[in-house]
Amino acid sequence: MTIVVILIPTVGKNGKYKVNHVNVNLLNDFVLTLFNILLLKILINVFKCSVTIQTMIGNRFRIALLQLNVGADRSKNVENAVSYINKAKSGGAQIVALSECFNSPYGTKFFNDYAENVPDGPSCQALSKAAKATNLYIIGGTIPERADGKLYNTCTIWNPQGQMIAKYRKMHLFDIDIPGRITFKESDSLSAGNELVMFNIGTVKFGIGICYDMRFEELAKLYRQQQCQVLVYPGAFNMTTGPMHWELLQRSRANDNQVFVCAISPARADRGYIAWGHSQVTDPWGKVLAKAGHEEEILYSDINVSECDDARQQIPIFAQRRVDIYNTVLNK
Repeated sequence: MTIVVILIPTVGKNGKYKVNHVNVNLLNDFVLTLFNILLLKILINVFKCSVTIQTMIGNRFRIALLQLNVGADRSKNVENAVSYINKAKSGGAQIVALSECFNSPYGTKFFNDYAENVPDGPSCQALSKAAKATNLYIIGGTIPERADGKLYNTCTIWNPQGQMIAKYRKMHLFDIDIPGRITFKESDSLSAGNELVMFNIGTVKFGIGICYDMRFEELAKLYRQQQCQVLVYPGAFNMTTGPMHWELLQRSRANDNQVFVCAISPARADRGYIAWGHSQVTDPWGKVLAKAGHEEEILYSDINVSECDDARQQIPIFAQRRVDIYNTVLNK
């Protein structure tokens, strides 16, 4: 839905002008019809109204996952992200989502050097300006955040006015050791977040996780219990865990909780920490709606969240859960 806020000057009893606010709901979800455009021109040119157009998200929306190359130059990484945000706008996106560590290389030795304050750091300010310039909602992947002497892996969310409306810190840190394949310990430099973060874009409720968080079904279930319809995971699975688990986990979280899952990876590099790529959108039935390759690209998906209601009504697993038994076992 598109809301047009019209400021209409009228003459009050004292002879002075006052401004009335009128909201007009336009019927087309994605574009202004010719009739609406003509109407707006008349309001502006004839009646001298001030008109502000705000995009509101209804049950249907287009999301763009930006799978981008990430190098050592933070400024270039951010400039590239802003460039692709503009491209996504041209492609009809209403929401744009970036990957984990979209502004920096991924690795414990990089987090401190690339860390910045939220929301005042350069990467956040660039996202704020981009959201306002494009009139888009931006789910800002993640950046290394410095706060109170600690480092966090943090996702910020921005509205079309350029305001940060939510911030999530990665809750489950990526500490693994697969002999002969990969050893990684985020906890050597990062601290864990301790809060679930949910936010509404129009009528749609979102929950956020970051990469390794996807492995923990409990987190997704908590979001589902709070009526989230879309879970977004900026991530950077690697060449070991990616082919085994990246798609599997997304389809599992989507099917288990009857939600849409959007997972955004960096593009695959040729050195350092090599991301798997293959950003993906999965529906509440566990069906893959859209999937990227491993190179830099924009992945679009048109989402209809009423499909969550369909899945939940037809297979009502949350109404059928035997929490009376589960809680008895857990409390022993």
